[in-house]
Amino acid sequence: MYIYNVTTNVDASIHQEWLKWMKEKHIPNMLSLGKFTNAKMIQVMVEEEMGGTTYAVQYTTDSLETLQEYYQQDAEKLRAEALHLFKDKIVAFRTELKVISEQFSMSVKN
Repeated sequence: MYIYNVTTNVDASIHQEWLKWMKEKHIPNMLSLGKFTNAKMIQVMVEEEMGGTTYAVQYTTDSLETLQEYYQQDAEKLRAEALHLFKDKIVAFRTELKVISEQFSMSVKN
């Protein structure tokens, strides 16, 4: 299993608009491609010197080949929409992660 991770710093002036767009449009669009099985949005809990709020969105996929298909067929269009809407108010970087092991707790603390 592989994770395509997109970490984005969002300027305070467009924060709510970007968050709504991500939840209601961008992430559903990514999942509708059929290349990712799920997406997890995480707020980074470190204050950035540049200000703003930082999020990581992790898209899970089955193979590097599927991720390459995303890059070749879909990435440019989806990235262009974000840049068109939010211009220089967001800064993003992307990483590819390989899941080596995954374990779950048998008990849940309340």
